[in-house]
Amino acid sequence: MDKVIILLGPTGVGKTEVSILLAKALDTEIISADSMQIYRGMDIGTAKPSEEQRMNIKHHMIDSVSPVEPFSVGRYIEDVKPIIENLHKENKIPIIAGGTGLYIKAMNRGIFSGPSADWKLREELALLEEGQDGALYSYLQELDPEAAAKIMPADTRRIIRAIEVCLKTKQGMSELQQKLTRPLPYEFIKIGLTRNRKELYRMLEERVDKMIDAGLVEEVKKLTSLVSNSKLQTPNFELSCMQAIGYKEIAMYLNGEIPLEEAVRLIKRNTKRYAKRQFTWFNKEEDIHWIDITGIQDVNEILKHIRQILDGLIQNTGQFKS
Repeated sequence: MDKVIILLGPTGVGKTEVSILLAKALDTEIISADSMQIYRGMDIGTAKPSEEQRMNIKHHMIDSVSPVEPFSVGRYIEDVKPIIENLHKENKIPIIAGGTGLYIKAMNRGIFSGPSADWKLREELALLEEGQDGALYSYLQELDPEAAAKIMPADTRRIIRAIEVCLKTKQGMSELQQKLTRPLPYEFIKIGLTRNRKELYRMLEERVDKMIDAGLVEEVKKLTSLVSNSKLQTPNFELSCMQAIGYKEIAMYLNGEIPLEEAVRLIKRNTKRYAKRQFTWFNKEEDIHWIDITGIQDVNEILKHIRQILDGLIQNTGQFKS
């Protein structure tokens, strides 16, 4: 069975540099598994690989769609399939690199196919929540208690989607999720990078400061202008780009809701919370070869650990360069 390498881990752990070095060693290409790097113009806040890095190693699924265009995990899988197939035809092992757990799960375990978005219904549900806080969550508890138990009461987007599925299919989200699509037909080699929380959180805080210095505020300003000037069928509250960490907080600052210092504090807090959720998500995944890179900043040293794992798994292909 053809192989696919998945390099995963929490945000900011160091996947980008390692994936590029690994791709060079394997003479292959990288497929991003980051749900925000898919959008054009969202460069600084998503920590996209630089233009120079992408010139050295070809990257796929980056800058693929406009920020005002809805993009689903189902579409991601459909777009990724031909890329993987073409790389295999060239006798290359694709490297999937990223931290969006849903994308990774969909590839190696399958996803369920729910109904398409009903924007009118979603707007009606959003108005219901505006009229009474907690109304949507209570409604979901009545429709699908099992799904409600898995969703935080403040996660309005997921609550609306779960209600939408119930109303459109006459079935609960939990019941539908048992009807998974088939996983992609490849042998997935999953390698996870991890650091201790203290070190990772320090690195994340430093990265946020660098993003601000690099012009994140101006990037968000351009994004909000693009959104406001677009003729959207998708309500702004549903746009993934406006929910992304770093963008929603800076948008609050630009709207005069909070000072910049508070926006930066919230970005750091929310980024660390996201990393914690990623740890929880990946701990549920099976067959991950974890590498603790705490204290290691030299990507060549990290690559040595990856080679030790891959040598026994792909040595017969003759594709790993020394």
